[in-house]
Amino acid sequence: MSGARRRLFRPFKILLIFILVIVLLVIGASIYIFSRLGTTDWDDDSIYMNNISDSNIDDYTNIALFGVDSRDNELDSNTRSDSIMIASINKKNHDIKLVSIYRDTYVYIDGHGYNKLNHAYAYGGPKLAVETINRNFDLNVTDFITINFSGLTDVIDALGGITLTIEEDELEYVNKYAKDVSRINNMENEWTKIKKPGKQVVTGVQATGYSRVRYTKGGDFTRTMRQRNVILAILDKARKSNPATLAKAANSVLPQLSTGLSSLEFAGLSLFLPFYSIEDQTGFPFDNTPKKVSGADVIVCSTLVSNVTKLHEYLFGTNGYVPSDTVKSLKQF
Repeated sequence: MSGARRRLFRPFKILLIFILVIVLLVIGASIYIFSRLGTTDWDDDSIYMNNISDSNIDDYTNIALFGVDSRDNELDSNTRSDSIMIASINKKNHDIKLVSIYRDTYVYIDGHGYNKLNHAYAYGGPKLAVETINRNFDLNVTDFITINFSGLTDVIDALGGITLTIEEDELEYVNKYAKDVSRINNMENEWTKIKKPGKQVVTGVQATGYSRVRYTKGGDFTRTMRQRNVILAILDKARKSNPATLAKAANSVLPQLSTGLSSLEFAGLSLFLPFYSIEDQTGFPFDNTPKKVSGADVIVCSTLVSNVTKLHEYLFGTNGYVPSDTVKSLKQF
């Protein structure tokens, strides 16, 4: 090869080497991540879905996010999901919408009849919980991520804390729940009291306590808002963190996660998530009424059909969505 040709070829050779290094790093990261995860036996093809007529839904990746309060780090069953969200990721622009589904929402759970949504995880783990969401709300969720609340504490501490605004009416309850979280996580010597309201950097224990407050005005509705605030703050801090800090955070939280994503899917999601944008966030059902059913406090939709129609408009921009026959057949209020 002549000197001129070698000079022309050199930039392409360097580019190929660079691409190869990136590919090897991604593969290595995915292997490491998967080795640290609490995995579960998961078959995407076996997940129940309704006959959904919304063609826009295929333009989005929808993942169920579950937060569980498990003292023994039991992530796959025998524990109720205190936090239930759908992360809907636009495949084209990577914008994300977060929807908290209120845990007391009254739904049909296959094999168990009507009950609170958070019972589904206790009855049948993430599979039954995901299928319950799909059946009642015409969604196509096939993957999930579950985190223990102690994992939430650890990842926030590994990032060096997050910035939250503590309102005056929240302060007493945040401190109370934070103290309880520190006791449960055997971190009592690391608990410090928040002295005043306002915007401030909080520790993992304090942030987890904040996310669990439900006794201010709005009850569980405002608690789910706090949980979404914590996720937004974690992503914001992750964007500003260096690779060493991110690696430390991943190392602390991965053993306390369980997921149905493959190693490559999870690696891709975790590696690029800091660059995604949270476009909007809300709670669901949109139109709801607190009610007592068999002595239990539940949340019922004004009508399931109208709420499912609004959900598809919110998530996927579908106007006038007509819910499936399955949704129409479920109990309406």
